[in-house]
Amino acid sequence: MTSGPPLHSPALDAEPVPNALRVRPAALLLDFGGVVFETRKRPEGLRDAAALVCTELRRAGHALDPERVHASLAAGLAALRHWKHAMSRTREPAELTHRALWEDFLLADQPASIRARAAGDALHLMAAINPLLNDHEVRPGVRDLLSTARDLGIPVGIVSNAHSGLAHRRLLRQFGLADLLAVQLYSDEAGIRKPHPGMMHRAAAALATTPDRCWYVGDTQDRDVQSGRRAGVGAVILTRSKHTDSPPFAVVERPDAIFDTPEQLLPLLLEARPGPQTPPRPVSPRRPGTPKALLLDQGGVLTSSVKTPQAIAGFATEVAIRLRAAGHAVPDHQMVAALDHARRAYQAGKRTERIGDRYPEVTPAKFWGEFVAPHLPATARDWLLAESTELTFGYAQAKSSCQVRDGVSELLAWCREAAIPVAIVSNTICGRSGRRRLREAGVIELIGAFAYSDEVGYRKPDPALVLAATRALGVDPADCWFVGDKPWRDVAAARAAGVGTAVVVRGGAPADDALADGLAADRPDLLLDSITAVHEALRAAIEGSPATAVPARPTSAESQS
Repeated sequence: MTSGPPLHSPALDAEPVPNALRVRPAALLLDFGGVVFETRKRPEGLRDAAALVCTELRRAGHALDPERVHASLAAGLAALRHWKHAMSRTREPAELTHRALWEDFLLADQPASIRARAAGDALHLMAAINPLLNDHEVRPGVRDLLSTARDLGIPVGIVSNAHSGLAHRRLLRQFGLADLLAVQLYSDEAGIRKPHPGMMHRAAAALATTPDRCWYVGDTQDRDVQSGRRAGVGAVILTRSKHTDSPPFAVVERPDAIFDTPEQLLPLLLEARPGPQTPPRPVSPRRPGTPKALLLDQGGVLTSSVKTPQAIAGFATEVAIRLRAAGHAVPDHQMVAALDHARRAYQAGKRTERIGDRYPEVTPAKFWGEFVAPHLPATARDWLLAESTELTFGYAQAKSSCQVRDGVSELLAWCREAAIPVAIVSNTICGRSGRRRLREAGVIELIGAFAYSDEVGYRKPDPALVLAATRALGVDPADCWFVGDKPWRDVAAARAAGVGTAVVVRGGAPADDALADGLAADRPDLLLDSITAVHEALRAAIEGSPATAVPARPTSAESQS
C-alpha cells in the first residue's frame, strides 16, 4: 500500500543540514520497531503462538483446536492492521486494552468462555506471543548512537506503539540496551497511541524537557511524522524501514531528514551545537492581562432558569404513553415517580461521582438505564435505552424554563465587535437542549464554540471542558477569562486548566451561604455582581484600564460565614 513515490531525503544528497538539526537536542526520542530494531516475521511464528495459546487455555479445561486458534489469530492480526491504519488518521487515538485485543480481535470468533479466559491473562499472553511472531535485530548504528547520546549528556527515550510494552522491555534488556535508555513509553501502558501528540508530550516531560527541544526518530509517515508535528517536536527524522514509503494514506507533513539507517544520524548529533540552557519543563504562568477569549458557563451565567414541575409531569406522562404503546405496562404515576427518582440520583451523582481525579458525565444510557429503569417493569429498560438520547433531550427541555440574564446580549455583541471569541463551557445533561435555548434567545450566532459536558464526556470541575473550548478557539487557556457562578466547579476547572482569569458572577444558581462557602475554598480572581459588571471589567482589561477589574474579596457577610 502506498500513497506516492518514496520520500526524498535532502540529508542524503549532501544538501545543507536543516536548521532543526543544527542544535543539539535536550532529549532524543526513538521509536522501537524500524529504528532501534528491525523486525522480521517468523515463518512459523503464528503456529507457535497458536500452540502457546492452546497450552495456556487448556489449563482451564478448554478443548481447543490448534488450527482454529491459528485461523483466529491470523484473522485478528489482519483486522488489527486495518484498525491501526484507521487510528493513524485520527487526531488523538486511544490504545486498545489487552483484554480488548484478545476478546475483540485475536479470538473474536472463539466461544465466550475461551475469550474470557484469554482476557483474564491478556497481559501475559501478549508478552508471550510477541517474540514468537517476529525476530528482532538491532539496527546498524543504534548502539553507537545510544552511547554517544549518553556521553553528550542527552537522555534517550523510547516512544513506541506496542501491544506489549512488557515484551519490548524484555527485548531491550536481552540485547543490552536498556541501561542506555532513560525512559520507555509504550502505548499499551500509556493508553494512547501515536499519532496522538500526548505520546511525545509525556516522553519529553518524563525527561524533564519539552517536545520543541527534542529530536524524534521514527520510521512511518502516518504515525511518527504526524505525532511529532502535532506535538511540536524540534526535529522529526525517519530511518527507512519496510513501512516508510508505503503509508496507508497520503500524509501532508514531512520529516526534517530521512536516513537509511540510524548510524547516519550519528554525525549530525555530533556536529549539532549545544542548545541554549533554558529551564526544563517551563510552565506558562497565568497571565491576568489582556484576554484573547471569553469562556462562559451557560446556566446561571448566560441564562437564569426556573424549574417547571408541571412540564416534567407532562413529559413523564408522554413517556408512559409511548411505553404502553410499545407493549410495556407503565402507568403514568409510576413513570412520574421513576423520573423523580432519577432526578435525585443524578443530582447526588453530580456531587459525589468521580473516578480518580476525573469527573465523568452521566450518559443518556446511564440516566435512563440505571436511574430510571429500576423503578419500572423490567421489560421497559430496553425501550428506554433505545430511546435514551431523544428522551434526554425531551427531559432537558421540560425540566426548566430559562431566559438570558440582563446584559448578556450586550456583552456578546461587544465581544463580536472587539474580536474576542466566546465559548460556552457548561455542565449539562443535554448540549442539544442548551443550543436550542441559546437559539431561541437569539444569541447563538454570537457564540464561537461549545463545550457541553455530555458531549465532551466530563463535567466541571474536570478541566476537560475548558480545554475542549480553548482548543476549539485556538487559544491558550492562560489568555482567557472564564466566567462561572459556582466556585467549586467553575473556579476549580479554570485553575486546573490554567485559565488566566477566573471570574465568579453573582445572581446564579448558588444560594448566598453556599456561594460564601465556595468562595472561601475556591477564590476567583474577580467576584462581580452582574453580567454588566463582567462586561465593564472585560472592557477595562482590553482597553488597559484596570479600574473596574477589582480582585475578588469577600463581603462582610461572607467574611463572617
